[in-house]
Amino acid sequence: MECGTSKIVGCRFSLHPMTGDFISVIKGALEATDLTGVWKHTDDVSTVIRGQEQHVFNVIKAITLHAAKTGEHVAMNATFSAGCPGDTAGDSYMEADSNIHNHDETKQYVSSQFALYPMNHPDYMNVIYREVDRAKERGVFNDSMHYASGIHGDIHEVFDFYEETFGAARSEEHRHLVMTVSMSINSPSHKGNHHA
Repeated sequence: MECGTSKIVGCRFSLHPMTGDFISVIKGALEATDLTGVWKHTDDVSTVIRGQEQHVFNVIKAITLHAAKTGEHVAMNATFSAGCPGDTAGDSYMEADSNIHNHDETKQYVSSQFALYPMNHPDYMNVIYREVDRAKERGVFNDSMHYASGIHGDIHEVFDFYEETFGAARSEEHRHLVMTVSMSINSPSHKGNHHA
C-alpha cells in the first residue's frame, strides 16, 4: 500500500546542539524519549521517524524538549511529509495504538520558522494564508518573512499548532503535503523574549 492512500506521516530531522559535547546531547535526547509507536532510523546526517501523525509529532517534540533541557543552544531542522505517492507502508508502525507516550510538560521558549508545501494543490497559496491566520489566532505567530513564517512561544503551544496545521492543510483530494520547520532554542538572542 502506498503512503498516498494511507495515514502514514514521516519526519526527517536533525538536531544541532551548539556545544562540543553535541553527541551526548543528541544521544541523551533520543534515549530519554519513549519511541513506542514509531519506526526510527538514524544515519550520519539525520533521523527519520515514521508512524501515525500524533506519535510522530509527540516524539519529535519530546526529543527536542529533552535536548533543550540541557540548557545548551540547540537548533532543530525537520521535514514532515504525508501522502507521498512514492512512499510505502513498510516501517510505518501504523498498527500502534493511538495513545501518546511522552508527557513532559516542562515549559520551554522556542523560536521557529515553517513553510508549507501543499503538493499539486492548485489553490496552495490560500491554504498557506489560512494556516498563517491559524497561527495568528493561536497567538504563536511571530513574523512574516521571505520563504517562511515565524512561529514562537512555549514548545507545547508551537508543536500543537504545527500538528494542527499539518492535518488541516491536507485533504482527501490533495493528500501530499510537506512542511519544513527550523527551530532555535536557548539562543542568546532569545534573552529579551518572555519565557512562559
